[in-house]
Amino acid sequence: MHDTIWFESNRRPAVFIASSEFEQAATAQAEALGLPEVRRIIVPHPIQDATDDEMRAKADAIVDAVVAALAR
Repeated sequence: MHDTIWFESNRRPAVFIASSEFEQAATAQAEALGLPEVRRIIVPHPIQDATDDEMRAKADAIVDAVVAALAR
């Protein structure tokens, strides 16, 4: 989240990506860092135990959302 906030604060579009398990923590941290509206994409949890194919599927599922968020 710190990196995303840094890029946004320096007028560089950025998107924070987290798994659903950490959505509430990400929201709280964004608010604490002063940028509650930071762009974020939430993917289904878990990530850590996902296979390479599962990770590719998760990435494929959000790539359009990431591009759209960066273009806002």
